[in-house]
Amino acid sequence: MNNIESADLRVLVAVVRKGSFSGAADELGMSPAFFSKRIGVLEDGLRVRLFERSTRRVVITEDGEQVYGRALRILEQLDDMLDALSDRRSEPAGQLRICSSFGFGRIAVAPVIAQLAASYPKLQIRFEVFDRLVDTVAEGFDLDVRIGDTIPPQLVARKLMDNHRILCAAPSYIARHGMPKTLKELAGHQCLPIKERDHPLGSWRLHGKNGEETVRVSGALSTNHGEIALRWAVEGAGIVLRSLWDAQGYLDDGRLLQVLPEYTQPASVWAVYPQRLAGSSRVGACVDFLRRHLAQG
Repeated sequence: MNNIESADLRVLVAVVRKGSFSGAADELGMSPAFFSKRIGVLEDGLRVRLFERSTRRVVITEDGEQVYGRALRILEQLDDMLDALSDRRSEPAGQLRICSSFGFGRIAVAPVIAQLAASYPKLQIRFEVFDRLVDTVAEGFDLDVRIGDTIPPQLVARKLMDNHRILCAAPSYIARHGMPKTLKELAGHQCLPIKERDHPLGSWRLHGKNGEETVRVSGALSTNHGEIALRWAVEGAGIVLRSLWDAQGYLDDGRLLQVLPEYTQPASVWAVYPQRLAGSSRVGACVDFLRRHLAQG
């Protein structure tokens, strides 16, 4: 029992969450062999078998389920203690797992995360980007920086910055196909649908003077990456629905024109995190930092 360390409990939690040593190792940036060894140490210390192993996956045992539940509580208490000490020191410390979407995460969030780490050197930050909506609680993230105003009620959400999506196209596309005058006309245009996180492919919900309206769009090109769709739009391939923060530079220099400017899609930027972290000084300091620096950007 004396050999059990909090790091081993974090290894256990990662293996359960990912369902394999390789997935957990990738999450924490270590080798699968190291994970297997630490789980072995934990099993020896507890004198129970935590997982049934096969060549493809690991399955948690009944004893493992009990240990996993207690490990979660122990780690939460440890993190709470670190938060309390951080409050006294006025310096956040400990581990922080943050996620965001591909485009916004890479372009806007990642530079701020680097500044956050420099400002609070006792934080250990893991930042990941995805092309899908993340289950913050189930996947073990402390904070999700997401675009979009639909937030599950079981999560805490704090707005980081106002934003909305707009329709835009290159002058060359408009010259060839004409400027749409109504929302319905988009169905006859080459549009660039994006399957990105919570965006339904080919269904654009937009707000105008008559409230929310939905239009089905299609085109020769579609993608799961917003940056690719925006690049195609700049090259004249079609009409794209993209966040203002992403398109503004192209609008300013004339490489894109706004289409149907009376229609927009609300898409503010939010910091979303589990209820259990509502009082966390680490998360609170990170959210405040993101709010200040994203607004400046």
